Amino acid sequence: MGDHRAVEPVPRRDGTVKLADGRRLGFAEYGAEGGDAVLWFHGTPGARHQIAPDVNAIAEERNERPGVGDSTPHLHGRILDWAGDIDQLTAHLGVDRFAIAGLSGGGPYVLACAHAFPDRVVAGAVLGGVAPTQGEDAADGGLVALANRFRLPLEWLREPLGYTLWGAINLLMPFQEQAVGAYLHFQPPGDQEVFKKPGMKEMFLKDISTGSRKHFHAVIYDVVLFTRHWGFSPREVRVPIRFWHGDEDHIVPLVHGHHVASLMPDAGVVERPGGCHLGALPV
Repeated sequence: MGDHRAVEPVPRRDGTVKLADGRRLGFAEYGAEGGDAVLWFHGTPGARHQIAPDVNAIAEERNERPGVGDSTPHLHGRILDWAGDIDQLTAHLGVDRFAIAGLSGGGPYVLACAHAFPDRVVAGAVLGGVAPTQGEDAADGGLVALANRFRLPLEWLREPLGYTLWGAINLLMPFQEQAVGAYLHFQPPGDQEVFKKPGMKEMFLKDISTGSRKHFHAVIYDVVLFTRHWGFSPREVRVPIRFWHGDEDHIVPLVHGHHVASLMPDAGVVERPGGCHLGALPV
């Protein structure tokens, strides 16, 4: 009879919240009303609809970082400052205690909130998360460590780079199928398999299209923040954190997951044999 699962999960709420400084923060809420709150932080690049097609099986709230989708562009001074946005968002939603999960570039933001709200965050999950690049917590290798070598030009050119990326994505939108095919041609088998799952390619294309329709500075802002000190150390995070990491991840090496987990008092790594960078998303 074929696969009849929805390829486009419909959020229960999809909008923005106004923050104290006048900015808007985009969010989408999935799942049943009154369920346990799980905040999901998208990867880099990404926006609030970057989520597995069967997300409505559980209750999750998705948040966009500043500069993507309906969120006002804004570069925080450090990743820890993101916790202030989440404090305001959860107050708006009436959420006191919550869990957090994040993919790739969303990983540091998970740890930032766990550090900032040790009495409110019950647990955190990091899927292929980025490791620190500065100070004694830094990890070698990976694409973010490469970007760290160019951190000063990134700082200086972040605004024109953001507009350039936005323009390039909009130019490619009429050729999105071909663009995804070209991208997958150079990806390892594990990530190619992710895009074969029902609804996954459609989800990623819609998410990129929605996230870039006004601006797409968050990608550059994320990379800039990854090359700065986070404003805290993973050693200071007391909330239980579990890392899911593929042993064939070509973007954030598995050793990064083990490195960050080893710094923390209550953390562990679940290795995914044969898993690549995006493999944990549809699990």
